[in-house]
Amino acid sequence: MPTSPVRVRFAPSPTGSLHLGNALTAVANRDFADSHGGALVLRIDDTDAERALAGGEEALLVDLEWLGIHWDEGPVRQSEQGDRYAEAAARALGGGAVGDADGSIRLDGITLVRSDGTATYQLASVADDLALGITHIIRGSDHRPNEVVQQRIARALGAELPPVVHHGLLLGKDGKKLSKRHGHASVADFREEGIPAPALRAYLDELGMPEHDVMLDESRIGRLAIDAIAALPDEELEAAAEAPAGLARALRGARTLVEAGEIAAQITSPVLRPLGDEARPTLERLAELRVRGADRLDEVGARELVREVKAVGGNLRTVRAALTGAERGAELWTVVAFLSRDETLARIAVALG
Repeated sequence: MPTSPVRVRFAPSPTGSLHLGNALTAVANRDFADSHGGALVLRIDDTDAERALAGGEEALLVDLEWLGIHWDEGPVRQSEQGDRYAEAAARALGGGAVGDADGSIRLDGITLVRSDGTATYQLASVADDLALGITHIIRGSDHRPNEVVQQRIARALGAELPPVVHHGLLLGKDGKKLSKRHGHASVADFREEGIPAPALRAYLDELGMPEHDVMLDESRIGRLAIDAIAALPDEELEAAAEAPAGLARALRGARTLVEAGEIAAQITSPVLRPLGDEARPTLERLAELRVRGADRLDEVGARELVREVKAVGGNLRTVRAALTGAERGAELWTVVAFLSRDETLARIAVALG
């Protein structure tokens, strides 16, 4: 007998930027669907109007797209499925649920329909999973208590709940479920810090569906960010750092895209100042070497110039300060290669006072 195609769902509430734990669930569902030739349905669980935030759904969609998590169907909004839930409630009444005098409907003490006629999360979730043909439910272990409840509801509707897999949760350094108090709880937090999307997605892919709770490893995300920045095409890196064309190689060692932007600003719009008499020998030698060369130096020429300054006892920290106004930054040869001859000499003149 042929098996039905795999269909999974990701069902966030529209409460703003995607929590990183929910992002783990989204990636787990996407990867499971892809590995089985199946489909991912995006469902928006917005039955609780008090929790929904204005713009919350849009923020979720932005985060999913940024992480490269695409969905095959949806978004299916629970707020638009009233007829489905009314039909499910009627079936539940024939399957053991009872109606209360206030208009609510309950099953074994579980409220399925509120007194105002709206479906609760429990009924809506089960009715949707059955109607959408979901074959596997993959979610965080904080939903584990819901499995027995939802199985009862499914049976009251004359069906069986799909198989459920509960994965471990992401924890903060204090061993508690990741939340805003830990500083990095949402996808937006990492995006604003300058972590590239491929780095965060790679970290979530590595976690997969952990059997047990796992502590968020920000150092691992940081290492992946360095790799992701190094791998970005020049144009993408320059655009992300708001840097001009030709500056990408100076940005490759950045740890975040925010840092890449700071490095770009150091090179293109430095705050320069006179460096004093002790800097004069280094700067005069630098000017002497630079005035001889081409207007723009290639990598070989730029590296050679830096080596020559160092070989005659020049202070490379002085060179960096003269050209960028900073104590640290990109590899020095990349700065030399980016700046034209005239711009280099002009900055040396400022440093010489």
